[in-house]
Amino acid sequence: MAHLLIVYHSRTGGSRQMAEAAADAAREEIEVSLLAAADAQPADLIAATGYIFCAPENLAALSGEMKEFFDRCYYPILGQIEGRAYAQMICAGSDGSGAAKQLARIATGWRLKEVQAPLILCTHAQTPEDILAEKTIPENGLKHCRDLGQAIGAGLALGVF
Repeated sequence: MAHLLIVYHSRTGGSRQMAEAAADAAREEIEVSLLAAADAQPADLIAATGYIFCAPENLAALSGEMKEFFDRCYYPILGQIEGRAYAQMICAGSDGSGAAKQLARIATGWRLKEVQAPLILCTHAQTPEDILAEKTIPENGLKHCRDLGQAIGAGLALGVF
């Protein structure tokens, strides 16, 4: 049975909202596990048939907590999840491409199959106060997250990926 794992990290709420929106939509199609990066384990990755990774970009790279998840899980599952579908969502203050490239490089090492280009939502947070403030992702941004979740869920359920 197909199973989607969504792993996310969020310090100010933006990435969490994105991950929850994708999970809610995917649940219409497939079984979904939504886990914070600190809670996700190698066994969770092995049990899933596809993935969405969602994180903020910090200083032009993945957030430390998301990177720690990959560091902790990378070698224990290496060689066990090749060919599985994945997509990524990045919550960025301005660009997001650095985090997306870093995540794609990790997924390439696992030999995952990217099934959608990275979804990068920009909050335009540029001052220290805005960067540290709790985020609210606008409805049109959450719609993109739901669309991604539903598409990945449907693709996994139908065996397309």
